[in-house]
Amino acid sequence: MKSPSFKLAALDQDYLLGDSTRGVRFMLEYQKAEEMLRAQRIASTIVVFGSARTRENGPPDHAHWYAQAREFGRIASERGGALCEDGEERCNVIATGGGPGAMEAACRGAMDVGAPAIGFNITLPHEQEPNAYTTPSLTFNFHYFAMRKMHLAMRAKGLVVFPGGFGTLDELFELLTLRQTRKLAALPIVLFDEGYWRSILNLDAMVKHGVIDGADLTLFRYADTALAAWEALVEQGLAARFPDGPI
Repeated sequence: MKSPSFKLAALDQDYLLGDSTRGVRFMLEYQKAEEMLRAQRIASTIVVFGSARTRENGPPDHAHWYAQAREFGRIASERGGALCEDGEERCNVIATGGGPGAMEAACRGAMDVGAPAIGFNITLPHEQEPNAYTTPSLTFNFHYFAMRKMHLAMRAKGLVVFPGGFGTLDELFELLTLRQTRKLAALPIVLFDEGYWRSILNLDAMVKHGVIDGADLTLFRYADTALAAWEALVEQGLAARFPDGPI
């Protein structure tokens, strides 16, 4: 009875965390979040990416990005359909990677108006703590980046990307590639702060060298204010409950 073979499989952590059950762990990470999102009536999301290093009291550019991300979270939550009557589906709920910086700011803007905000956190060597503004019942933790990205993409009806580093670029190009290859239905994408993005990405050079088509540059738009970002999503086809403002 003390032999590992005698343990119930469902209670045997050595077995469950072994190489042969990786597929089972993928399934569990998908299913747990999926069931909880359905229970909270989350029909669709607006995903916000951006640097975890952005600070409200940081350098002027960081403070500006933080303030605008917070304002965007407020506008999108009021106009998109995240605020609803009991029993109704919640649409265009703010969803982020759950961490600090721009992610925190967008979730904070949602909380400012009493709307929910989703945090898809990831376990890292230097542990990331969820920001204080994600809804507790919508604050998730993932081991696998792939499953986290899948949940970020599955319900997304809009994407706004604030200035960021490697992680932000990774997430941006993941969704741009899904749009380019039509693995995702039309997804409005907005890059916030045109000057920043043009300074770090020379996408025209990619067209010049023939590695992307000129039409691929129409897969996204730029915006320099929170309101302009919202309007760019709506202009690209985002279905919102109150596109011009809450009644």
